[in-house]
Amino acid sequence: MSPLLPWMTIPAIESRRRWLQHVALGFGGLAFHAMLQTAMAEEESSSVANPLAPRQPHFPARAKRIVFLFMKGGPSHVDTFDPKPMLQRDDGKAPPFALPRVVFAEQGNLLKSPWKFHQHGQSGLSVSELFPHVAKHADRLCVLRSLHGSNPAHGGALLKIHTGSDQFVRPSLGAWVTYGLGTENQDLPAFVTICPTLAHGGVNNWGAAFLPTYCQGTPIGNASMPASQAAVQHMVHRRLGAAEQRLQLDLLARMNEEYAQANPLEASLRGRLNAFELAYRMQSSMPEVQDISGESEATLRMYGIDDPITENFGRQCLMARRFLERGVRFVQVTHSDSEVQWDQHSDLYRGHTMNAAEVDKPIAGFLSDLAQSGLLHDTLVLWGGEFGRTPTSQGGNGRDHNPHGFCMWMAGAGVKGGYAYGATDDYGYYAVENKMHVNDLHATILHLLGLDHERLTYRYAGRDFRLTDVAGKVATDILA
Repeated sequence: MSPLLPWMTIPAIESRRRWLQHVALGFGGLAFHAMLQTAMAEEESSSVANPLAPRQPHFPARAKRIVFLFMKGGPSHVDTFDPKPMLQRDDGKAPPFALPRVVFAEQGNLLKSPWKFHQHGQSGLSVSELFPHVAKHADRLCVLRSLHGSNPAHGGALLKIHTGSDQFVRPSLGAWVTYGLGTENQDLPAFVTICPTLAHGGVNNWGAAFLPTYCQGTPIGNASMPASQAAVQHMVHRRLGAAEQRLQLDLLARMNEEYAQANPLEASLRGRLNAFELAYRMQSSMPEVQDISGESEATLRMYGIDDPITENFGRQCLMARRFLERGVRFVQVTHSDSEVQWDQHSDLYRGHTMNAAEVDKPIAGFLSDLAQSGLLHDTLVLWGGEFGRTPTSQGGNGRDHNPHGFCMWMAGAGVKGGYAYGATDDYGYYAVENKMHVNDLHATILHLLGLDHERLTYRYAGRDFRLTDVAGKVATDILA
């Protein structure tokens, strides 16, 4: 080893422990520097007059807004939108393929679907008899049959489909879209989630993580309550009227501005004040959106609100349409916490029959309504769960979790209708053709909204983060 030059000389340190004592304060300084960078970035992003103002996409967008119809629990792809004739033929036989190294429970032999598939529309797209109403929109559906993820557990899979990561707290898809595009209605949140589940990741599934706080989703109720009772809490001030609140907000803004001028190196309250301003404006806008009493009887019937089986999810879908038409950028509707959800480890027939009956007519009505109003032209509709289910049986009449191959579908702005993209194997266990990882799904969604997933980044803790991390490929074949 070459001898140290004079300017490289350091005092002798007798042990590693002593060395760590010498440099420990340096570690703290590095951590503080990273924290300061984050705080300054948050303040900078919130310091503009209106951080939710509409922003130009990276390139011309095919969709202006998105709605995610989330089926919590994991609908079975081989029983809904991915027909498997060989599974029907080989019912009861041992699976002729290797099972994954990690499975949730012991799996039995192949289990055929109890439902028949039929071709629909001019495209001849195959849809299970579980969805007779949605099937009428076959020529609008772009079915993604080759999705795959990385986690067989509900919690990790929900986080993966919502945030792109199943291990860390990361910004949700809706938060990234809000950060990239802002919103078209300044009196409503850019991102709302209707009756979200509080389980399996809970608020992290619609949170902003390290993105500015204005990007996080606003929950309308939660999955444990009927949609008829879902509302933003504390919408009306109990003591102050609108005029008094306006004076209060103006005073806070002046005080904050004076303090910021006197203390330029300290963080201000601009981000919090922007949230207060939005809450103030929502007092008049939010109740009107949630009041469906002015909708016609024909519209209520179309969504199934006249039927106790479909009333709850139909009300959620109708509320979603009302948010979308008022310029909200990202809306999520969650079907969850019904009697059995979509998580049929046993009694597949009963569970999927009940779940499909609750959502089929409302979804079909929602698509019809968007098409009639012209909203479907520039609204992206996404349907699906956190994973699919196995073609093998569990307990003789159920199916286990399956993240290795499953399907979702899109409709509306920018996607081919009456089209099936990719494929699972002959029995539906693994994605094998045009494989589409969850990162690819997110990259494709952002592309449809005019955002380059590699350019939509946010610097945090010394690195540039993005929704798709270091992966993601746009599925250009599905673009209309």
